[in-house]
Formats: sequence, C-alpha cells, structure tokens
Amino acid sequence: MTTIGIIGGSGLYELEGMTDVRWQRVRTPFGDPSDAYCVGRFADRRVVFLPRHGRGHRVMPTELNPRANIWGLKSLGVEWVVSISAVGSMKEHIRPLDLVIPDQFFDLTRRRVSSFFGDGIVGHVGMADPVCPDLSTLLEKAARESGATVHRGGTYICIEGPQFSTKAESRIYRSWGVDVIGMTNMPEAKLAREAELCYVTLALATDYDVWHETHDAVTVEAVIANLLKNVVTAKEVLRRLIPAVGPPRTCGCPELLRNAIITNPTAFAPKTRKRLDLLIGKYFGPAPGAGRVSRQRRERDAGAKRRGARRG
Repeated sequence: MTTIGIIGGSGLYELEGMTDVRWQRVRTPFGDPSDAYCVGRFADRRVVFLPRHGRGHRVMPTELNPRANIWGLKSLGVEWVVSISAVGSMKEHIRPLDLVIPDQFFDLTRRRVSSFFGDGIVGHVGMADPVCPDLSTLLEKAARESGATVHRGGTYICIEGPQFSTKAESRIYRSWGVDVIGMTNMPEAKLAREAELCYVTLALATDYDVWHETHDAVTVEAVIANLLKNVVTAKEVLRRLIPAVGPPRTCGCPELLRNAIITNPTAFAPKTRKRLDLLIGKYFGPAPGAGRVSRQRRERDAGAKRRGARRG
C-alpha cells in the first residue's frame, strides 16, 4: 500500500480528514522520535503524520532527534516524505505567505548528528540533488492548484537556532544567494536520503527575517500570525497532493545506498550491522541473529496470547 509520511512543522500538528486514525509510538535504535506517529488513511492512501515539535510544540529545533524521526517513518513503511517547514524569506520576491519548494539546502547546524552511519560501518550518500524530483513536481502541481503563490527551486539555509538571526548574519546569508531560512530541515533531508525515502520540503514563508529595511524585524507574534494562515494553505496542498502520490518510484531515491557503503562487509561491526538492518539488509541480507530475534519475539508474543486467553 502507498504510504506517505508527513512531517508537520510549526503550527501544523494534525491533519484533518484522516480516517482509521491511531497514534502509534515507535522505539528506534537512535532514541525517541518527537512524538507518537498518527497513522491513518486519507484518499485511499496510508498516511503517517509526525508533529515535528511534538503536540503542543514542546521540542525546540536543537532538541529534535531527526534520526529517530526518519527511522520511525521508515520502519512504518513510509516511502514518500513531505516535510512542512516555516521559513523566513531572504529574497524580495518571496513574500510572506508564499510557498517555496527548495531543491537545495545549506547546513549551518552545529549540534545535530547527521548520519545513521558510523560505529564500524561507513556510508557516503550523494547530496548533489537532495530532494526527489518526481515528488517535487507533484507537490508543485498541488500547490499551484491550491491558489497559492509558489516558487519552485531555491536554497534553504538551516541555522541551529532557537534564536533568530542577527542583522549581520542575515545580510551575510543573503550575500550567499540563499532563498529561505529555517531551523529544522537539516540534517532531516540528509537522513531521509540515507533512508532511501523520496523527500521534499514545502516551505511556508512567514516573514523577511531581519534584513528587510522597510519591514519590521521578525518576531514570534508576526510569525505565529502568518503561521496560522499558512497552515490552512498547507493542509489544502496536502489534500490535493496525497491522492496523486503512488507507485512506482521511478526516481533514484530507492537505490541511494546501493553503492554508498564503503566498508567491506567482512569488517562490519556486528552490533552496528544489526542496528542498520532496516536500511542495508536488502543489500547485504538479514543481519546475523535477526532470525533468532524474530523467533524469540514470535515465541514471546505467542506466550502472551496464551496467557491472555487464560485470563479472558
């Protein structure tokens, strides 16, 4: 079944119109995701929704665990990911309330782990084209059909936060030619590539950061006011996009790890090999011990059912 992941940014904590909804917690080898995942159906598609900052907006950008967030989506069968993100505009022609579908990222984060690899297995995934072109095309079509002003392409610069930029920083970023600025989509996009997911960002412009001489400097109040308007637009875009997404995946995203792992398989660290089985098992076979774990789990679950039947 087609399974689409939605990562909701600031202001987007739920997706109306989903049926058969249940909230599912996922344990990952990399810690806890931002929240439980809202799993349901929308327009004959299976949808897995994650509020990036947690319900109630409890997790600030530096505290995010993007490895756990992406791993959880992958483990739930997601193949396509649409990441919703509030951003500041760094270009005059990208006005507040406009939508941007970036095709490049610039990572200025400092405190976030940006790879599933390490600890005995080395992988180098290409990032020249960090978003899925096919999903970007579908997203652009849905966004334009919603009636919004849409900018296809551009560079998203990701800063650590949680503070907004100084004027000096904002001017320097503009001199680099970036288009929007945010705090969340890196290393999220890198990890989605390592997980072989089709990934795209829908960036919602809320302000002009602090560089614009005739506009007030960015404030939380101004951001929230435009966020509420943008969220309505984002939900309409998703309502149009989700039914259009489906197999086959003819892009290169499902094979990104085929030639990315440089470590000789005979030198794989056993614990790391087992931990990464979800990502690399299709290339190297099941991790040693995976079958034993599965049998143990089946026996444990069967025992639990027998105990439950006796109690019932």
